[in-house]
Amino acid sequence: MGMPDTARHWTREMVLALPDDGNRYELFDGELLVTPAPAGLHQFALTMLWKQLDPYVTAERLGWVMVSPADLSLGGEQLSQPDLFVMPSIPAGRAWADFPDPILVVEVLSPSTAHFDRFVKRRRFQRSGIAEYWIVDLDARAIERWRPHDERPEIHDEQLTWRPEGATEPLELDLPRYFREVWGVT
Repeated sequence: MGMPDTARHWTREMVLALPDDGNRYELFDGELLVTPAPAGLHQFALTMLWKQLDPYVTAERLGWVMVSPADLSLGGEQLSQPDLFVMPSIPAGRAWADFPDPILVVEVLSPSTAHFDRFVKRRRFQRSGIAEYWIVDLDARAIERWRPHDERPEIHDEQLTWRPEGATEPLELDLPRYFREVWGVT
């Protein structure tokens, strides 16, 4: 289960010094979030989404579709490991601290992360100015889309259209088809 460590105010350096024990460690505004490795369904849902995003991002020359593990700083002391994200560029040194903020961040909900994904992480991504944050809810078969100034998400269960800055054409995601593929329903 994802648990915050409220015993102290954590720093990026403290989190990076933790052992590689199979858990995912993230830092949001001094709060350490610890989650276990994701389930197979979670990873399959990410892979299916990556397969739709990557050709579009490549064709539109928007950057790179990446998956965690990662140690994104979000322009500060944060340490974020989004499930999937789109980087507009890759710095020459390729150190995580030097990466720019992503233009899209995607989290797939799981029982141990739902609260953090919807509240703690979402608020930080919004404050960091991440252009779009998607929360994939496998059980509801819907994607929540958040933008920096949104007070409520857009809920998409039929089609999600994404047209980031610089794109000549939008990406149209057929969500019923996506969720059928994820759940193995033909």
